[in-house]
Amino acid sequence: MNKYVPIGKRSKAAQKAFYASQRCTWNGLNPVTRTAKNGKAYDRNRQKEVFRRNSRDYQDGSPAVFISVAACFAREVY
Repeated sequence: MNKYVPIGKRSKAAQKAFYASQRCTWNGLNPVTRTAKNGKAYDRNRQKEVFRRNSRDYQDGSPAVFISVAACFAREVY
């Protein structure tokens, strides 16, 4: 007759075999909870992308300044 030996007192190999038999798979399902992104929340990366998209006039790291010649001569400088 086999006596019951507690899991903690079994050899490491026997413990490993026991715990391996207790495990099961998730059948391809990832158990990590996913949440929807809050569109109203501040997102630094989104802000950077908007800035880059709006400032495509930047060249060599400095902003290209476009000044209308007519606008310069329209104002009188005192």
